[in-house]
Amino acid sequence: MGILNRTPDSFYDAGEYWNFDDFLRKAEKLVDDGADFLDVGGVKAGPGDEVDEAEELERVIPAVEALRKRFDIPLSVDTWRSGVLRQAIEAGANIGNDISGFADPDYLPVAADANATVVATHIRLAPRVPDPEPQYSDLVADVKSFLENCVAQALAAGVSRQRIIVDAGLDLGKTPRMSWELLHASDELATLEFPLLLSASNKRFLFELLNTTRYDVESGTFAAHALGIAKGCRVIRAHDVRAARRLCDIMSDILHVQDRQRSARSTQD
Repeated sequence: MGILNRTPDSFYDAGEYWNFDDFLRKAEKLVDDGADFLDVGGVKAGPGDEVDEAEELERVIPAVEALRKRFDIPLSVDTWRSGVLRQAIEAGANIGNDISGFADPDYLPVAADANATVVATHIRLAPRVPDPEPQYSDLVADVKSFLENCVAQALAAGVSRQRIIVDAGLDLGKTPRMSWELLHASDELATLEFPLLLSASNKRFLFELLNTTRYDVESGTFAAHALGIAKGCRVIRAHDVRAARRLCDIMSDILHVQDRQRSARSTQD
């Protein structure tokens, strides 16, 4: 999943691709580098200036329309607003990536009516609300239970089981060490039996624990991706698609070799 920010204040690129022509060139590069689909976001997840729905629509809808004209691949819209999801689907999007845990009661009905895919993400508070001291009774169990509830809501709203993806929500209401713990517990979350999305690319938990900056965390991102894939993550949301694509292909080969070896041992037994 290639990340495309339509925000002037993104935590990572800080609006480097805010100019629409630059945005489109970035999209072309992501696709050329091997993105299977693109994820367009008009509001950053963290605190910042207020962005109302009208502004989010102005940022996102022309982008989705332009991408649909250029690429024959699935398009995701990173939004928690049902109104934005509805218009994005009309513009050509196929996926609603909602970091709020479906807080908008109309979100899932909109997705179901359009036969769209949804991403259910764990978050403790609401998007854009600071959460400096999150508390959990049992982090992994609480996150898993939250995601199970999101899945149940999606199914009840009529979203097809084959169109549900889950995401642990690293950095969303978690300390850096909590995010590391959830990354290590990806195999437990994978038992939910829905595709598990890993959104670790260049995130705060990496550069804080590695004592570096967000612009020098490439090796940490690669390590997180490799660990996540080994533990069951099957959708990798990435800024550097070329590197992520190569890593995914390598990990796929490694895991297939392991599967063949296990199968051979089972046959011999």
